[in-house]
Amino acid sequence: MSMRSVLRHSPAVRAALRTSRSVPAVQTVLRAPQAGAARAASRTFTSSANRAEEYESPFGVNSLAKFSDEEEMLRETVRRFAENEVKPRVEAMDEAEKMDPAIIKGLFEQGLMAIETDPELGGAGCSFMSAIIVIEELAKIDPSVSVLCDVHNTLVNTVLRKYANEELRQKYMPKLSSGMLGSFCLSEPASGSDAFAMKTSVKKSDDGKHYIINGSKMWITNSAEAEFFIVFAQGDPSKGYKGISAFAVTKDMGVEIAKKERKLGIRASSTCTVNFDEVKVPVENLIGEEGKGYKIAIEILNEGRVGIGAQMVGLAQGAFDRGMKYTFEREQFGKPISKFQGMQFQIAQVATEIEAARNMVYNAARRKEEGRTFTKEAAMAKLFSSQVAQRAAGLAIEWAGGQGFTREQGIEKYWRDSKIGAIYEGTSNIQLNTIFNLTAKEKGF
Repeated sequence: MSMRSVLRHSPAVRAALRTSRSVPAVQTVLRAPQAGAARAASRTFTSSANRAEEYESPFGVNSLAKFSDEEEMLRETVRRFAENEVKPRVEAMDEAEKMDPAIIKGLFEQGLMAIETDPELGGAGCSFMSAIIVIEELAKIDPSVSVLCDVHNTLVNTVLRKYANEELRQKYMPKLSSGMLGSFCLSEPASGSDAFAMKTSVKKSDDGKHYIINGSKMWITNSAEAEFFIVFAQGDPSKGYKGISAFAVTKDMGVEIAKKERKLGIRASSTCTVNFDEVKVPVENLIGEEGKGYKIAIEILNEGRVGIGAQMVGLAQGAFDRGMKYTFEREQFGKPISKFQGMQFQIAQVATEIEAARNMVYNAARRKEEGRTFTKEAAMAKLFSSQVAQRAAGLAIEWAGGQGFTREQGIEKYWRDSKIGAIYEGTSNIQLNTIFNLTAKEKGF
């Protein structure tokens, strides 16, 4: 069942649409049946902080595992899509190191590529938590598909939704909701963790009608298939990070997709070098204000880290489920290996760590929805979930023994995919630095 079908056939979802203005925290309505459907609540969930006194939980005091009916329906819908459409293609995509176009098409058709986008712009008008649910469920089957969806939603769409003017939103967001894949261009060969040391330059044309971008970006997710790019460029090196601006750029403006990286993991997810050689961008495609690109990048990466945390939790759960299943099937010394206490203790430990990581991710997501600060929580969630993903996937291989080491079981892929969690959206060391600085500040140091 697609997102549209859930909306069309569910009285609960239709009721939620009617009452969305009075229940701001559970804006989990799926894609509207037509572009002219009622606008979702005006306070769409973004990383902008609402005043704490404005937030009122529709659930009262509950656990982080409490979800609305619409969020539960969304989870089940994505789970079925992942099992029925993604899973049969995972091995072939990994071997070919290429995303199957049918998967991208299916993600758009299911309404999963514009989760938080306003229904009037073709989106679902759902909550940030809904996006986290989608990312987690897809990662249980294939983290490559998960990160494609994650970057498009939590980085590309959110930048436009939050910072772009109305003209840019109207021009590009309907396309990004229906079939145009987006990419986020920040990292460069010489500026990874130090993202603001970028060399990609921008200047205005003599007639003042265009910005001209020159330079290269590296490690850019979705770039091979993308038609739309959020590009950060330095307009005045003397101003340091305050000289950086952000732009909405389409491939037909002259963007060149260069070297495609051959990676250890998430191989179906394209990661390429993107070149800009005198690329002319209309002045109206400036996102926000000149010199405010650094602010956009910092805020949006906080949100993106929660998404990567969700990806790593889903990955850990997927590896755990396959590895544990094998321990009940494999017999040694006359009984399933799951009957040995040593194996039971390992399984229990990993189950505990996955649950802890999941709660950290959900906590960061809910704090964002509540308008509370979540920078430290996002860093903690991303750091810990990436560590848990590596441990869970590594142990799952060991539980399956020789079978786990082969490609037939599909378990070793989770381990290969898990390593990227400690690298992108800010390395583990960057997360540790953020956590330390914020913790010290809270303690008055």
